[in-house]
Amino acid sequence: MDVLLLIKAAIMGVVEGLTEFLPISSTGHLILTGSLLGMTDSKSKVFDIAIQSGAILAVVIVYWNRIWGALSSYTSSAQSRRLVANVIIGFLPAAVIGFIAYKKFIKPYLFNAPVVAGAFIVGGLIILWVERRAQPEKTARILDVDQMTPLDAFKVGLVQCLGMIPGTSRSGSTIIGGMLLGLSRKAATDFSFFLAIPTLLAASVYSLWSERHNLSAADAPMFLVGFVVSFLAAWVCVRWLLRFISTHSFELFAWYRIAFGIVVLVTAWTGVVVWAD
Repeated sequence: MDVLLLIKAAIMGVVEGLTEFLPISSTGHLILTGSLLGMTDSKSKVFDIAIQSGAILAVVIVYWNRIWGALSSYTSSAQSRRLVANVIIGFLPAAVIGFIAYKKFIKPYLFNAPVVAGAFIVGGLIILWVERRAQPEKTARILDVDQMTPLDAFKVGLVQCLGMIPGTSRSGSTIIGGMLLGLSRKAATDFSFFLAIPTLLAASVYSLWSERHNLSAADAPMFLVGFVVSFLAAWVCVRWLLRFISTHSFELFAWYRIAFGIVVLVTAWTGVVVWAD
């Protein structure tokens, strides 16, 4: 057993768990960390996506009462049926666009330093603009996910597709996009977490299946460590974020994104990190 490899897997798990649900792009952070750790081969790229399942489990546990309540009362509650339907509707745009465009267009052409840095910086500026609008919470049209219509869910699902651009952030796209579409900060964050479950699960399963020829039983310990650590880090992060947004805006993450975008450019220019797939 390669102890050093397991340590690297644990570090990557921490990065995945802490960044997946914050509006700061887990992809950009995993590319940087993986490059610094020497985890840049094709197997490592599958690992990066597969350990998202640990982060998904954290969301399921944090929201378990709400999820189980919706599923158990699906046949008897119109509200539960609407929530489940909205999550499915919101997931469909990413499923269709991801299946069609990810391998042919996104992966070959967008995984480079200018795109990643630009997505980080532009995303940060958009967050600042959204948060500095006049009293966004008081003017929100939707205060809770139960108030969302299928059209609201579809619109947020379309916005989620922007998260396929590396450096943009899936959670950032859905949360900030949701706020622009009239959701409160809390409602947008909750729906972003709900959408993460089918979206990230589908990405993990598809990646493992399509790259199964590059994997073997010997890889199981690395994947297991990454999964467990990702779960623990995401569980802490999700609980913290839900408390944070009750009294804070997302401006802190906006400034972080801008700073990280500059880091991307500097590391690419100096050759410290290879920002290309």
